[in-house]
Amino acid sequence: MGLAEITDSIARVIDDTQSGAKELLEPVLRIGVTGLSRAGKTVFITSLIANLLDRSRMPGLKANPHISAAFLQPQPDDTIPRFAYEQHLQALNSPAPHWPESTSSISQLRLSLRTQPTGLLRGLKGPKTLHIDIVDYPGEWLLDLPLLKQSYADWSAESLSQARAPARAELAEGWLARLEASDPGGALEEPQAQALAESFTAYLQAARSAGFSNCAPGRFLLPGDLKGSPALTFAPLPRPDKVRSKTLYGAFQRRFEAYKKQIVKPFFRDHFAKIDRQIVLVDALGAIHNGPEAVEDLRLALSDILTSFRPGKNHILSMITGRKVEKILFAATKADHIHHSQHPQLSGFLEALLSDAKDAASWKGASTQALSLAAMRATVEQSTKHEGEMLDLVRGILMESGKNVALHPGDLPADPARLLTPAKQGASEWPDNIHYNLPAFAPPKTGIEAPKGLAHIRMDKAAEFLIGDKL
Repeated sequence: MGLAEITDSIARVIDDTQSGAKELLEPVLRIGVTGLSRAGKTVFITSLIANLLDRSRMPGLKANPHISAAFLQPQPDDTIPRFAYEQHLQALNSPAPHWPESTSSISQLRLSLRTQPTGLLRGLKGPKTLHIDIVDYPGEWLLDLPLLKQSYADWSAESLSQARAPARAELAEGWLARLEASDPGGALEEPQAQALAESFTAYLQAARSAGFSNCAPGRFLLPGDLKGSPALTFAPLPRPDKVRSKTLYGAFQRRFEAYKKQIVKPFFRDHFAKIDRQIVLVDALGAIHNGPEAVEDLRLALSDILTSFRPGKNHILSMITGRKVEKILFAATKADHIHHSQHPQLSGFLEALLSDAKDAASWKGASTQALSLAAMRATVEQSTKHEGEMLDLVRGILMESGKNVALHPGDLPADPARLLTPAKQGASEWPDNIHYNLPAFAPPKTGIEAPKGLAHIRMDKAAEFLIGDKL
């Protein structure tokens, strides 16, 4: 570590210590909202804020009767964009409601709750304020965290093996063909390097569109201002016999290390490593809809991501030694897309999908919980008789056609192994007795007399787990 890095580290410790001293008077709870694309992070944060500002839909939040005020504060960090809460809420509550745009960069919002004291000594205590900093960042950025522990050679070997597997070979065909025509040990030619990086990025985008989750590096999918920079102009290469600095392989290896140092590490240090509570949103239904290969890909991606967490208990020295994630909530989203009678199966599948990571976090002292939820309920339930038996349906407005339909998307098995076992064994399709189709529903139109906040499923349970003990 150089002198500049040491000085910078000392300055950050001093700054964190000063911030920690201030938080002894008015505590700040930092909640990270993570998950891969299509998991619904933006809608989750919008719903959480709306339903904490107006808690008429939050009976499961036990401290609700003691909350005297809830209000949004000025942005706590002048260097981070504010989460566009009002715009997202307007998109969901407009006369022609639509889902807000997905997260493309990091953002943050501070919500403060004021509670009245309870108990025998309540007359001697004043009100207490809890500041909640909600941090939103693209799920694709999470895919970069495991890269910190990998060398370029190891990452290249793993990425090439993944791309050549039957599940992805067709998607990677164009990039692999260009790769075969290149010479990793040859001299660096920038046009060739750019063409390889572009074709590799096109493969990652195709894989994501096909329902795969593990598509790293994440900034290749959401480059922002980095688009076209050398830090994003690399791709996996087979290792040549000799590695020289001015070869294509040497240049890509150097850029891979720069990507980790200049892009991934600052994100981990400045944002990810300061989280107190974590919610991991998982589009489990989407993965099941896309088949066994997508389920296994999701399991592996989440397993890699969750190893980057630092679970455990915080103490007074944590501001110096580094904060740990005290609570992790695993949530399967889009629970409104199935009848409530199948919610236990969805939660059970999520528990099994993340069992190793969940057990590891619990072992290190973090509290964990898995549940199914819907940040905004887009459907209603109904039942009908079909072939002499009652069939549970969900009714909503389809995104593609705009039609109001009632349908039965399929039954989730009670035993998660019936899904996970074929996925781990590399099956390309589900067995004949398992089928599930995920419809795309539009947000519902809300009436003028509708209560404030957003109609949801178990957002109050999620809030109770994440912040209930601090209220």
